[in-house]
Amino acid sequence: MKKLVCKICTVRLVESAYARAWWFRLLREPLRLGMLALGKLYGVDTGAYEVRSSACRHCPRLVKLELKERSAFFRLLNNLINPHFDRLIERLLTEREQAEAKNFAERAVRGDLKDAEK
Repeated sequence: MKKLVCKICTVRLVESAYARAWWFRLLREPLRLGMLALGKLYGVDTGAYEVRSSACRHCPRLVKLELKERSAFFRLLNNLINPHFDRLIERLLTEREQAEAKNFAERAVRGDLKDAEK
């Protein structure tokens, strides 16, 4: 079983970005769907990760981590797109929202989330 290491909760970041900018969904969803399709093509098994929080069980980060290990094509695409995507998220969200997503990820990885927070 692989240990999940997560520094920031992508799901929390994306939810905040969706609420802040209606067009962000139009940009992200094709990228997410493409990543999930590649995951299926490469037979990614997200069950290989030790997940201590139900909030993390279906996180797309699990697919991304596996694709980074298995696919040179995905690594190339990720290296081209991800820096721009990260800068866009940083511009859309406040420092507080980003700090909350980091805190949430730390607690989720440790398994310290209460049901109301998930």
